[in-house]
Amino acid sequence: MNTKLHAICDSQGRPIDLFVTAGQVSDYIGARALLSSLPTVKWLLGDRGYDADWFREALQGKGIRACIPSRKKRKTPVKYDKRRYKRRNRIEIMFGRLKDWRRVATRYDRCPKVFLSAIALAALVIYWL
Repeated sequence: MNTKLHAICDSQGRPIDLFVTAGQVSDYIGARALLSSLPTVKWLLGDRGYDADWFREALQGKGIRACIPSRKKRKTPVKYDKRRYKRRNRIEIMFGRLKDWRRVATRYDRCPKVFLSAIALAALVIYWL
């Protein structure tokens, strides 16, 4: 079974909210699920998978500026702050810390609920360290 983890983390790379979807599901599903739980921030850094007009409008409605590069197939590219986007490495570091937990990295648990519980336990320890 293949899964995809969608996460919200703070500026220090600590996980705040997590959501698991099937691996073949679009990133838009995870974006829609986590949209209501976004904290009040000035900027949201995301990868190309979250580039959608409806998502950018929803962020703008919440007063959040999006720093998301446009997909390669987009006809008119959207400009983004490249210097700010380099800070996205904190998100990747958070995912790397989660994968330090062998149970999460090798995905021992086949049930998505149990797998998310293992991720949540790892995220809790990461948050406090």
